[in-house]
Amino acid sequence: MADWAPIAKEYDPLKAGSIDGTDEEPHDRAIWRAMLARYVPNKGVTGDPHLTLFVARLNLQTTEEKLKEVFSRYGDIRKIRLVRDLVTGFSKGYAFIEYKEERALLKAHRDANRLVIDQHEIFVDFELERTLKGWIPRRLGGGFGGKKESGQLRFGGRDRPFRKPINLPNMKNDFYGEGSSEKRTWSREGTRDWRTRDRDHERSRDKRWPERERSWAWGDSERERDSREERSRGRERKDRDR
Repeated sequence: MADWAPIAKEYDPLKAGSIDGTDEEPHDRAIWRAMLARYVPNKGVTGDPHLTLFVARLNLQTTEEKLKEVFSRYGDIRKIRLVRDLVTGFSKGYAFIEYKEERALLKAHRDANRLVIDQHEIFVDFELERTLKGWIPRRLGGGFGGKKESGQLRFGGRDRPFRKPINLPNMKNDFYGEGSSEKRTWSREGTRDWRTRDRDHERSRDKRWPERERSWAWGDSERERDSREERSRGRERKDRDR
């Protein structure tokens, strides 16, 4: 947990397929493909990878001229490479922009992400193919992209960073009474106190019943005695009258 970071410092297909980077088993076949892949970056790509931006989610109608117009506001551009289909020549919707200075690169990385160009909100990140160790592209099951519909989301990049793992074992143990011995002792003592208190209540109630019975019996005898005395006084009055 100590070395956890929201952005991957090294590409691991298994971790990239996990929302918090802690999965131990791949959950889709594409992750298996990425784990078995042996990818070597394209040697035909030139330029400084540490001064290059990756720009994606472009409108297929967006041209190199439009990209130069937008991104030149952050600094001097050395080269723009809009990736096109080799057969049709149509744009694939992403490009690489190399700057002359690191300051311009960092400014564009900070400000151009989610910029709208030709009615499309673009995504901007550093080039990862030649800078991130272990990089596997999306076409081989890797990358940091994916869609929810496919169930093959990838995490650890700028667009979808890792979520911080939540430590659940302690909560589970406490819930099921498996926490510290102190808590278990308290629980047992609490149960014992409750049972003792219940027994004491039963005993005190049992003791009170005889008292109540004696009280009722005493009340009955008093009434009977009063009645006898009243009858005796009545007889005496009758005798005097005679």
